[in-house]
Amino acid sequence: MLRSTMTVVVVAALAGLAGCATKHETVGTLGGGAVGAAATGGSAIGTVGGAAVGYEAGKHYDDTHK
Repeated sequence: MLRSTMTVVVVAALAGLAGCATKHETVGTLGGGAVGAAATGGSAIGTVGGAAVGYEAGKHYDDTHK
């Protein structure tokens, strides 16, 4: 129970940080966090790592599709 609560807190924090990002960066962050959590069984490190990768993917998409 504690692990899933921590995951929700981490994802909520990432969503808050993504508030000043573009739409694609936000979608990448949330999607990456969800995939990272699913791939690691709810690990906070997996969630944060996935979110970081997703954010960078969204940033790259924005840079190449102007």
